Amino acid sequence: MHSPFSSASHVDLTDNSTGFNFDTTYLNLPGAFYAPAQPVAVKLPQLVLFNRALAESLGLNADVLAEPTSALFFGGNVLPEGSTPIAQAYAGHQFGHFTVLGDGRAILLGEHVVRGSGGPGASMRWDIQLKGPGQTPYSRRGDGRAALGPMLREYIISEAMFALGIPTTRSLAVVATGEPVYRENVLPGAVLTRVAASHIRVGTFEYAASQGDLSQVKALADYTIRRHYSETLNAENPYLAFFQAVAERQAELIAKWMQVGFIHGVMNTDNMALSGETIDYGPCAFMDTYDPATVFSSIDQHGRYAFGNQPRIASWNLARFAETLLPLFDADEKKAIELGQAALTEFGESFNRHWVQGMRAKLGWIGEEEDDAELVATLLQLMQKHEADYTNTFRRLSGSASASAENHGTAANALPGTETLFATPEFTAWAGNWWARIKRQNILPAEALTNMRSVNPAVIARNHKVEEALSAANEGNLSAVQKLLDVLHKPFAETAENAAYREPAPPSNEPYRTFCGT
Repeated sequence: MHSPFSSASHVDLTDNSTGFNFDTTYLNLPGAFYAPAQPVAVKLPQLVLFNRALAESLGLNADVLAEPTSALFFGGNVLPEGSTPIAQAYAGHQFGHFTVLGDGRAILLGEHVVRGSGGPGASMRWDIQLKGPGQTPYSRRGDGRAALGPMLREYIISEAMFALGIPTTRSLAVVATGEPVYRENVLPGAVLTRVAASHIRVGTFEYAASQGDLSQVKALADYTIRRHYSETLNAENPYLAFFQAVAERQAELIAKWMQVGFIHGVMNTDNMALSGETIDYGPCAFMDTYDPATVFSSIDQHGRYAFGNQPRIASWNLARFAETLLPLFDADEKKAIELGQAALTEFGESFNRHWVQGMRAKLGWIGEEEDDAELVATLLQLMQKHEADYTNTFRRLSGSASASAENHGTAANALPGTETLFATPEFTAWAGNWWARIKRQNILPAEALTNMRSVNPAVIARNHKVEEALSAANEGNLSAVQKLLDVLHKPFAETAENAAYREPAPPSNEPYRTFCGT
C-alpha cells in the first residue's frame, strides 16, 4: 500500500527539545500496582496525526513534535528524557464477570507536569501513555499491538467529545507502524499516544482489594485523593467523601454523555476512570434515531450497556468501587455498608439532577418548574415513537439564527430525521407547552433559542461518516479524517460546508455494529 504518511528519519529525541517534563509519582505506590515495560520498536514509524492544539496546551514544543522524526517517539522506538515506562496492573468486571487484567497493550511513559497551569504556583500532571506499543507483562496471549482504524477512531471520537465540552482522555498523536496486525483480517498497525489526568480506574481498586492487603487499598486511595480529590482530605470521613466526590463526577459525566446521544458501549469497571474522564473509545458510537435500547457493540448481545442503561451501569460500577473501600469507610462492617449504600443513593439523585438540568438547557429553559421532567419525558417518548433523529430534533427546536422566535424555533430547515415527528398533532401540543414554558421566563424567546444553539450540537461524529473516514485512511488517504476532524472541532456551527455531516446514516438492512479492536 502506498502511504502518504510522514516518514521518520534519524533524530535525537532523548534531549529535552520536545518539552516533556516527566515525573513518576505512580511508582511511589507498592510494586504490585505496576511492572516495568519497554515499547517494542516498530519497523517504519510514520506520523499520521498530530494534535498541535493539545500539544500547545500541555506546554510542549509543538513545532518539534510535528516533525516527521517525532514518529520515533510516538511509535515507541525512542524514549523521551525522564520517562520511566511501566504497565499498570488493574482488574475489572467485564460484562459483570470479575477478571484480573492490566495494561496488555499500553505503556505509561510517565506524568507530564505543566507548571502553573492550575493557578499561581500550582501545576497539573498528565499521564502520557502509548497504546499499542507491544507486549507487556500483562499481555497474556495478546500481541500488545493496535490496528490503525481503532486508533484513528479513538482520536476522532475523543476530539469530538472534547469539543462538545465532555471530560475525556485525548489523543496527542497516531503513528502507523509499517507492520501488520492480525485480527479477523490483516490490518495496518498503529500506536496512539493518549493523554489523561490519570489512568486510575475502578478496576485499579478492585485489583488492590483482590490482593487481600488493606494497606494497598489505603495507599491507592491516599494517592488518588492527593492527585484528584484533595478537597476531601480534611473531611470528617475522607474516604467516604472521596467516594462521594467520584460518584458526583460520574453522575455529571454520564448525564453529559446522554445529552448528546453518546453510547460508551463497554462500561466495564476497568473503563471507569476515577478522574471523571471518558476513557476507552472501542465500541462507542453516537445514536441517530432515538431509542433508549440502542446498542452498537458487537459483543453486547443482551444490551447491558445500551444507551438507556448507562446510569444504572454506572451505579453498579460504583457499587463495586464502594465494596473496595468499605474497610476505610468504617471499621464496623455494618456501619460501613450503611454509609456506602447511602452514598450510592446520592449518586442516583445526583444523576437525575444533572440530567434534568442539562435537558432544561437543551430546551432553552432557565430556572425550575414542577412539570419540567414530565415535559422532557414526553418529548423523548414522542421521539422514540416517531423514530426521530436525536441530534437533529434538538437542533431543529433551536431554530436558526434567522428563524423567527414566534415560530417556536421550528422554522429552521426540516432537518433529516425530524419530519415525521414535527408533523404530528401530539408534537404540536407538546411544542405549545414547551413554548409557553419559554415565554414565562425573564429573557426574550429569541435569547432562549440562541442559548439552545450553544448547547445543542449541529454536528456529532455520525457513525457512517466515521466509518467512511476510517475506510479511506486504511487505504492511505487521510483527507477524509482531517475534514471530519475540522468539522467536529466546531460542533455548534451550522454551515453549508458541514451540511453533509448533519445527515443521519442512509437506510440499511444491516444494523450498525462497532468492535473493541483488540
